[in-house]
Amino acid sequence: MILVTTPTGQIGSRVLDALLDAGDKPGPIRVIVRDPVRLAPSVRDRVEVVRGSHADPDVAAKACAGADRVFWLVPPTPTAHSVEGHFLDFTRPLVEAIENQGVGRVVAVSTLGRGVAEKAGQISASLAMDDRIRATGVHHRALCPPFLMENLLHQAESMRSGGVFSLAADGDRVLRTCTTRDVGATAARLLLDASWTGQADVPLVGPDELTPEGMARIVSEVLGRPVRFQRISAEDHKATLLRHGATEAWAQGLADMVRALDDQGFYGAAEPSTPDTAPTSFRRWCEEVLKPAVLG
Repeated sequence: MILVTTPTGQIGSRVLDALLDAGDKPGPIRVIVRDPVRLAPSVRDRVEVVRGSHADPDVAAKACAGADRVFWLVPPTPTAHSVEGHFLDFTRPLVEAIENQGVGRVVAVSTLGRGVAEKAGQISASLAMDDRIRATGVHHRALCPPFLMENLLHQAESMRSGGVFSLAADGDRVLRTCTTRDVGATAARLLLDASWTGQADVPLVGPDELTPEGMARIVSEVLGRPVRFQRISAEDHKATLLRHGATEAWAQGLADMVRALDDQGFYGAAEPSTPDTAPTSFRRWCEEVLKPAVLG
């Protein structure tokens, strides 16, 4: 049996769709979801639903019973009062299930930066989660994308009305990217494959070597209207998050993350592309996803 967490999220929903598209090959599929109504009726009819949060030890134990493969993703929660505590709250139930329920393989969403990221907020917390999972000895694959293109969708209105998008990054420094579509597809392939063993990272680095300024040029070409890049500081990024309801801890963690990315450069040009796991180009994503979101 395969267990899928966050089945209504940007990545988890793609994992679930890919597994369902595989027909009978995956065997039974179970999901943990807070609100089953958010699952399409056609999906609910084909999966076993455990209602609740996978941070709840009782829910996780119930969902992991009989599951030999697990897709694990810690959902971002801007209202969390501790970044490290948030990731730990979601990691403990999985560790207990691995040790007590016989889970054999875990495919988890992580990030680039292992071995080089220091004091990097949510990135550091995610990498620490991997270490705790791996300490159990379970077969484990950590999916490691850089900047997700879908992050730009939050600025669709800014591009539409103001012709600008903002990032806390240098405009002339390469920022590697990946799509949630490729993360989900890679996760599903691993969940369908019962032959891999051991513990390893799976980088998901798209084919482009674009700076934010280069991204703005492609966005402008695809949208048929000028869109410029605007750099914001880590402090301004934090202030924006606080205005939108994030806790001090969560906002500070993301500010620390962007500073680490700026100082340590582990989402940059040093990472080679991985066409087997992240084939989607930024231009293609803009044509298929961003353009409809901005122009309707």
